[in-house]
Amino acid sequence: MSTRIERDSMGDLEVPADAYYGAQTARARDNFPISGIRFPRHFIAAMGAIKHAAATSNEALGLVDAERADAIRRAAEEVIAGELDDQFILDIFQTGSGTSTNMNTNEVIAGRANELLTGKRGGREPVHPNDHVNYGQSSNDTIPTAIHVSVAVSVQEVLLPALREFHGVLEDKARAWHDVVKIGRTHLMDATPIRMGQEAAGWARQVELSIARVEGCLPRVCELAQGGTAVGTGLNTHPEFGGRVAGLLAERFGLPFVEATDHVEAQASKDACAELAGQLATVATSLMKIANDIRWMSSGPRCGLGEIQLPSIQPGSSIMPGKVNPVMCESLMMIGAQVMGHANTVQISNTHGNLDLNVMMPVIARALLESISILGRGVSEFTARAARGMEANAEKAEGYVAWSLSMVTSLAPVIGYDKASKIAKRAIDEKKTVRDLCEELDVLPAADLDRILDPATMTAPGIPS
Repeated sequence: MSTRIERDSMGDLEVPADAYYGAQTARARDNFPISGIRFPRHFIAAMGAIKHAAATSNEALGLVDAERADAIRRAAEEVIAGELDDQFILDIFQTGSGTSTNMNTNEVIAGRANELLTGKRGGREPVHPNDHVNYGQSSNDTIPTAIHVSVAVSVQEVLLPALREFHGVLEDKARAWHDVVKIGRTHLMDATPIRMGQEAAGWARQVELSIARVEGCLPRVCELAQGGTAVGTGLNTHPEFGGRVAGLLAERFGLPFVEATDHVEAQASKDACAELAGQLATVATSLMKIANDIRWMSSGPRCGLGEIQLPSIQPGSSIMPGKVNPVMCESLMMIGAQVMGHANTVQISNTHGNLDLNVMMPVIARALLESISILGRGVSEFTARAARGMEANAEKAEGYVAWSLSMVTSLAPVIGYDKASKIAKRAIDEKKTVRDLCEELDVLPAADLDRILDPATMTAPGIPS
């Protein structure tokens, strides 16, 4: 492999001849051969967008000349588009400030800008990675800005559309299943009747609240640290720089990005990230609950509950012919477990905002972005392959209602709790339905039993009389 010599403050170093990056990237590559996990696409795009906005802001402020600024912007657009992703080679588990990845970005953009201007790839002239690409910036404000930008964009583009689509499908099921009365279950035991549409509406409301929870975090996530430089004081940057960068990012992504109210807070803590991680974990628990409910209700199909029929999308067993499993439910449940684990990672990492800088930012970025990505994709696939095509088995659901002992509940206000309890116990012993036993014992006139034991009337507020 042919190489060239690049240099940094520690001296000369060989890098691949075809690389756009320089010595600092190569050193970090050698220092952190840990996991092979790299920053996600949304994060790299955010880094490119920040450098693009920085070049425009610095040019407008008279701090970087037009020729260099234009070359930086052209190279940054390639980063944003993903054309240079193979140049972002560093592991997530690196310096806690993300300095290695900030310099990876600076070197790649400088190297490509120099090629655009001179035909020679890499180097530090005429565009220098620190003096021009990184002008007015520090890793300490750029990396947290990239986290917030990439997270907000991925929430807007990946997660919220998936949740909204799922919510709509569940609302459709709630309407379609309104007339299907089934037995309710508490503690996994028979309870009073409920409409299947009411259960689906409960799921829809969970998703609606999940959307609100995520949206509620965005104003804090959209506060950007850019402009604080090393410790939040703004040393070596123009006072207007942070606000200009935030405005350009808002214009590019259509999100309400603003300069942080307090730069020390924005760099020393990642509270907004911890807040969002917690809300994503709550969303995950809601989705797991819904998926698990559907898994239980579709169990069988002959020897389980069998109240819902899921689409058959793949064979379920290597040994049992004809077996079909609720695989989409299981996939969504595993995603939920992973997201809860990532939330723990983010919240632990946030405790390491020691004094004036959080020193676990790369792992925060990775955990949040992966959570958003797998939740969004998981919900989207679950909606398409399970929720949209699931059907109510009305005959099975309504058959359980007649056989349930909980039907005696509506008799209690009329005949008293103790007498109703005796009927329930005797129905168990004699293996009879509540209705049959009440008729046999002549508990009430038939017309009264028809009215009081009508399962549909038990699904709304009211006292039988």
